[in-house]
Amino acid sequence: MGKLTDILSLARTRSEALGRPYKGEVTPQEACELLQLAPGAKIVDVRTRAEWDWVGRVPNAVEIEWNQYPGGVRNPNFMAELKRQVDPEALVMFLCRSGARSVAAATAATEAGFGDCYNILEGFEGDKDASGHRNTVGGWRKAGLPWIQG
Repeated sequence: MGKLTDILSLARTRSEALGRPYKGEVTPQEACELLQLAPGAKIVDVRTRAEWDWVGRVPNAVEIEWNQYPGGVRNPNFMAELKRQVDPEALVMFLCRSGARSVAAATAATEAGFGDCYNILEGFEGDKDASGHRNTVGGWRKAGLPWIQG
């Protein structure tokens, strides 16, 4: 249980430093470890259907768009879909492209009564490098974690 406690403690410290309302901020590597260590833990990928199809997917992640594609309009069914697909008692980690939409989703889920929400820092693709490219600076894929492409 030591490793689990260490990851969650570090995640909480990061979250508090940023003034976030949810439980914590985890790195992609920590998120992958938490899937193994915490029974029932889930990743909720809040990217768009286009991103899942064209960029890649995290195996076994729950996929619920935060913004709808095309158009980028907020998904009015996000919370209903989350409540239908994820146990509110579960440890839930939110993932997007670079870690912004996932902050909003983790905040909304916490406000809706999900008590164990985490944001995955860096997201799936990470930030842009000096050339404007993703997947070279941070992110799930850059970390070499499991992913598939359609």
